[in-house]
Amino acid sequence: MQTVEKEKTFTIHTLETAPEASKGLLDDSKKAYGYVPNLHAVLAESPGLLEAYKNIHTLFENSSFNKEELTVVWQTINVEHKCHYCVPAHTAIAKAMQVDEGIIEALRNKTTLENSKLETLRKTTLEIVRNRGELSQEVLNNFFEAGYTQRHLLDIILGVSQKVISNYVNHIAETPLDKGFQKYDWKAE
Repeated sequence: MQTVEKEKTFTIHTLETAPEASKGLLDDSKKAYGYVPNLHAVLAESPGLLEAYKNIHTLFENSSFNKEELTVVWQTINVEHKCHYCVPAHTAIAKAMQVDEGIIEALRNKTTLENSKLETLRKTTLEIVRNRGELSQEVLNNFFEAGYTQRHLLDIILGVSQKVISNYVNHIAETPLDKGFQKYDWKAE
């Protein structure tokens, strides 16, 4: 029996090559960032997926979490999923949001966060990802005792939804890092 190597070369679309339904979305990305991030350029092949990703990203940014908490959820998922693209990208985003350097490095290196509330958020996010949403009463109690609410718990799931799209696409497409993210290159252990 012959095997055929899976084609892994995904198109990194431009405004000119993208499907018609993706062109406006890529143009919005270019206006927002000054360029089209490679993730968006890959997602453009599926206009619905690109639109969903961008919408979920906006919804999560406007969720119940502050900038540190957004970073904890994003990077905890990115690191757990071993996403070669999103860990550097969210390192750059966290730096642009002026998140404390200690938080950024702890998340990249899978080390305990000094802030106990953020550490509880990190652990709960990990439990959600690893156990596909099934949480023990102990994890729930710790989460609520740390000061988080049911909305926060649901907002983690919103963040997981966004990261499943980007992390899985980046694995499949082997999305190359954008120039601005290369200085934050990261390799999974």
